[in-house]
Amino acid sequence: MNFIEQMGAIAVKYSSFFTEGVVNTLIIAFFSVLLGTVFGTLMAMARMSRIKPLSWFAVAYIEFIRGTPLMVQLMFIFYGLPMAGIKFPDIAFIPNFSRFAAGIVAMSMNSCAYVAEIIRSGIQAVDSGQMEAARSLGFKQTQSMAMVILPQAVKNILPALGNEFVTVIKESSIVSVIGIADLMYRTNGAIAQSYRTLESLAVCAIVYFCMTFISSRLIALFEKKLAHGKRR
Repeated sequence: MNFIEQMGAIAVKYSSFFTEGVVNTLIIAFFSVLLGTVFGTLMAMARMSRIKPLSWFAVAYIEFIRGTPLMVQLMFIFYGLPMAGIKFPDIAFIPNFSRFAAGIVAMSMNSCAYVAEIIRSGIQAVDSGQMEAARSLGFKQTQSMAMVILPQAVKNILPALGNEFVTVIKESSIVSVIGIADLMYRTNGAIAQSYRTLESLAVCAIVYFCMTFISSRLIALFEKKLAHGKRR
């Protein structure tokens, strides 16, 4: 068989491996970006806060997380925290929950730092007069931010958030080192059983490309709808 035929044979024979890997990868990416967005928003607010200690903490966190490798952060969460007495619980009906929890926490912490900068730049791109107008109408600072500034900032930050989701899908392959059955982990399983390294990796690469391409197209479609609504 030629290379393409061997790839097809690998994809069919180990389809259950790749399917499980895709599901687990998307679960990790979804929760990582969701939690990263929630805490990233809070971190962005803290960085822009007039309370100096809070702003300094946010700056230190963002710079430290962005300046250290994700692998180190993952190892610290998975191996370091249990040594300090902080352990992720195991749930009987969810296999390897503690590993999933450690992977999602590490990915979320990493994503939080990048999302915080995305949101901060999006908020600062909104005209300052919008805040002044909201305050003049009687809104409090938090109300103005939640009801006036953030909805406008979403249109500015959506492309960057979409890129962050795509990046997290690709970077999630790193969680395979702690035994999470993501796409990369299951690809290694296929390699171990088939002894077809290049073909298995090629299938893995195509699957990753399909996930990221579909995600980016969906995000682009959503952006187009927002832009259309704005023109109307």
